[in-house]
Amino acid sequence: MIVDIHNHILPYLDDGAATEEQSLMLAANAAANGITHIIATPHQNENYKNKPSIVYERVKEMNSLLHEKNIPITLYAGMEIKLNSSILDNHLLTLANSGKYLLIEMPNNFFPTYLFDVLYKLQLKGFIPIIAHPEKNPILMRDRSKVTEIVERGALLQITAGSILGKNGRRVKTFSKQLLKQQLVHFVASDAHSLSYRPFLLKQAYEYIDNKFGTKLGDYFKDNARHVITGTEFYVLDPKKL
Repeated sequence: MIVDIHNHILPYLDDGAATEEQSLMLAANAAANGITHIIATPHQNENYKNKPSIVYERVKEMNSLLHEKNIPITLYAGMEIKLNSSILDNHLLTLANSGKYLLIEMPNNFFPTYLFDVLYKLQLKGFIPIIAHPEKNPILMRDRSKVTEIVERGALLQITAGSILGKNGRRVKTFSKQLLKQQLVHFVASDAHSLSYRPFLLKQAYEYIDNKFGTKLGDYFKDNARHVITGTEFYVLDPKKL
């Protein structure tokens, strides 16, 4: 059971798959990567104001199509929710109906001063925030102590398969490797958008991790993603100082 917790496979909802045909092509690509379960996470931000009801509807439609086309993938509903100071006023959809795991998108170009306050409020409500692709944030890249503080304050981190493989540039790959070495990463996900622009690369990313860091770490990430599907908590590794 291989789970991908972050992608844009659902059609018509954001900058990911534009049609059902593209969604099916992405699903076939995911299956070729050994993925069996996908938590679909369309954007919820100022440009894409998706509501949980429409996400559930699209997931139901796509699961029927996947069954019809004999593509061995099961979809679950989720969202990639843009961080803002009033995030609790939004329609928040937890990953795979877990009731606790939320995928949160930080800005790529600055560090919000309200981040820790928002994380605290989310946790007070019983949510476990998962920060998507922190390796792309240049402020975090320059100051890794902020990354450590995010984890120490109870948030989890998800880095992107393409970042590990160098698809987002050498600096992002180097930073991703540093985060892996410091045990600051809890999930690896595809953030797939399309076959041409950003496909599922999870198999290659896990192979890279197994070769560079050992199979134990790769298995840890795979297990953690399964915990999201089941809505259960898991052991968080203590960050290392380098």
